[in-house]
Amino acid sequence: MGSAERLRQITDAVRAAGSVGVAELAALTGASEMTVRRDLEALAEQGVLERYRGGARSLLLRGAEPPFALRSQEGLEVKRRIAAEVAGLIADGESVVLDSGTTCLEVARALEHRRLTVMPLSLHAVNALSGAPQMTLLVPGGRPRPGELALTGPLTAASLAALRFDTAVIGCCGVHATDGLTAYDLDDAAVKQAAIASSRRVVAVAEGAKFGRTALAHVAPATALHALVTDGTAPDEETGALTRAGVTVRQV
Repeated sequence: MGSAERLRQITDAVRAAGSVGVAELAALTGASEMTVRRDLEALAEQGVLERYRGGARSLLLRGAEPPFALRSQEGLEVKRRIAAEVAGLIADGESVVLDSGTTCLEVARALEHRRLTVMPLSLHAVNALSGAPQMTLLVPGGRPRPGELALTGPLTAASLAALRFDTAVIGCCGVHATDGLTAYDLDDAAVKQAAIASSRRVVAVAEGAKFGRTALAHVAPATALHALVTDGTAPDEETGALTRAGVTVRQV
């Protein structure tokens, strides 16, 4: 088991039980107790859990979004395949607004050497594109969310309202044929809505595990999407319903 998968398994176990001992986690993951202790220290630094002597207790609410640092290590290969597919949908010369989140960060990296105008909505993506040789990089105003570094607030909304983009690449926490796109954070959802309103075409990105899920804040109905790029694990029932709603679903 790789370290990222082990961290996820530990996080899920602690979150489900509320608190778990080191010995139980070692038996669950097949790792040594010393390795589990190091993993718990790393997760404690990310704010996922609280350490106590002999174990850990969860700090994540069931409706809360896992920290960016943890999500950024999950399913990297899938996110990169999704990013490559999205990059193929964007033509040189386009103007693109690029949402926050770990999958959209991989899209930023896939676009680094393209001749485009791009406004990223997170400081992670701004940093990834800051040295792009052919790109015109637009940086919005706003307040970065801690850890996530997603830009939110009235300055971000004003930046988006002042421009018109060819394509919006939008991430989400959940995608559902009936409930559409949803997000955990209300401010983040408002920025996504502003990006969609300022764009001619909307391309959503979501790993298969996000299908059929809903989070707290509604972003947009499925009918607002022109295309959705996902992986082969997306459930057929959901992808079929989205296709019938007029969304072009591309699986990688």
